[in-house]
Amino acid sequence: MKINVLTLFPEMFAPLRESIIGRAVDGGKLRLEIINIRDYAENKHKKTDDYPFGGGAGMVMTPQPVASCIRAVDPEHKSRRVYLSPKGRTFKQSDVFRLLEYGELTLLCGHYEGVDQRVLDKYIDEEISIGDYVLTGGELPAMVVCDCLARYVEGVISDGSLVDESFSDGKLEYPQYTRPAVFEGEAVPEVLLSGDHRKIDEWRRKKSEELTEKLRPDLKEKN
Repeated sequence: MKINVLTLFPEMFAPLRESIIGRAVDGGKLRLEIINIRDYAENKHKKTDDYPFGGGAGMVMTPQPVASCIRAVDPEHKSRRVYLSPKGRTFKQSDVFRLLEYGELTLLCGHYEGVDQRVLDKYIDEEISIGDYVLTGGELPAMVVCDCLARYVEGVISDGSLVDESFSDGKLEYPQYTRPAVFEGEAVPEVLLSGDHRKIDEWRRKKSEELTEKLRPDLKEKN
């Protein structure tokens, strides 16, 4: 899997060099390219924003640097091009598996008041939002998408760790416990110490349904 991230602030992606994603990149299981859009600006001062036509607050990312960057990174349009935007469709677990099928993604991070619409119309395949709120830019949403996708790239995480996760079957995951068996007077549920895997599975299914009903009843309504 290859992910190209186009951004004005490449330094923000340093966390992706750590932990599981960092190891996946170092091990060659995931290719993660962070590209600075400013490098493609053709003006003397590498300026990438300007005032919006029609007036209004803020600045808009100018089309030339963004278009040039996309063409340089994906000249034959072999990747799925995604713009991280609050106007996009809300990112769901099902989108993770859908996007993985493309094999290569190009994620465009907007900033300021967004990107000139002409670039989006000509070069972008879809827009994705990570929630109904507005952030200062698309960098954090891009990191969220990268993290979600990386977990399912073959060899990054053991298959067993991906079973029974929240949203995997329309329900939230059951509670998890580890040592010690008693902490500050609170004991681990006895069934988890029983060694009876049938009863443990039944307990986990029940707790998963209870949590979903309590915290996310909307998930139950969708199924």
